[in-house]
Amino acid sequence: MTNFKWGIIGPGQIANRFAGALAADFVGSLYAVGCRSQQRGEEFAKKYGGEKVYTNYQDLINDEQIDAVYIATPHNFHFELVKSCLKAKKPVLCEKPLTVTAAQTAELIELANANNTFLMEAMWSLYLPVYLQANKWIAEGKIGDIQLIRSTFGFNIPKDDPEDRNLNPNLAGGALLDRGVYCVATAQWFMQEKAQNIQAMGTIGETGVDLTSMANLSYSNNKFAQFNTNLVCKTENNLHIYGSEGRIEISNMFWESEEITLYTNEDNSKQTLQLPFAVNGFEYEIAEAEKCIKEGKIQSDVVTHQFTLNTMQTMDEILEQLRSVCN
Repeated sequence: MTNFKWGIIGPGQIANRFAGALAADFVGSLYAVGCRSQQRGEEFAKKYGGEKVYTNYQDLINDEQIDAVYIATPHNFHFELVKSCLKAKKPVLCEKPLTVTAAQTAELIELANANNTFLMEAMWSLYLPVYLQANKWIAEGKIGDIQLIRSTFGFNIPKDDPEDRNLNPNLAGGALLDRGVYCVATAQWFMQEKAQNIQAMGTIGETGVDLTSMANLSYSNNKFAQFNTNLVCKTENNLHIYGSEGRIEISNMFWESEEITLYTNEDNSKQTLQLPFAVNGFEYEIAEAEKCIKEGKIQSDVVTHQFTLNTMQTMDEILEQLRSVCN
């Protein structure tokens, strides 16, 4: 375990996974928890070995013992909390999506640069062993030139509570921002560029959030990506990377998978690898953030500020097209 001390704001489900990953011997530890409920914060701190609990988020941000803050609140709170961290020159790792609009993302990037303070979106999937293996196979030419990427991320969730985080527009609910961000980001990651053209379709539910988002994305040299994300049915939830000489499949559920398969056209072969996590997968993005902060960087070389902005701009366009068609 390193001597790096983390502060966590918003001890919900995703924060539990983050705090659990701090058990890895190559990352730091939980030092403080920010929670509106003192009791809930104390329970979280006790579970993961935290030393302090703050019911005022700014007090946590100002704690000089904390090396970085991890923000795990609902999406709509990200912007102001990240801004508070950056103004205090406190390094920050924030859950995806970093914000709910590209304009907000651009403002935070500008602030991070102005204050020379580390900012990273927690797109944890890209640091997982299967994604590193996919990059290796692609670099080795195992599937030739990438031609198409296809992914799905869908589950049928209960619709009886309009205040549910997934359905509430005031909490930035909807399929795309919460789930589709993985589809957009991984397509951009493997294509190594932002989508040039976007064709979107889907459905808007009674509460005003997207229940289904589908998009065709085009890139340079006649390359394409397609995805479906939804809150109405369980889909395959795999990621397929098709090349001129073969394909790669990252298995269900692709955003947190430990299995990857290479299919090659030349000899019709199949190779499946099981690449288990050290703990639960979050430890790899934690290690990246700690490394960057210790080196004095203000962004990761993997999930750069521009990468995050590109993803948000793509989702902005998808949602704009959906609202235009569905309203």
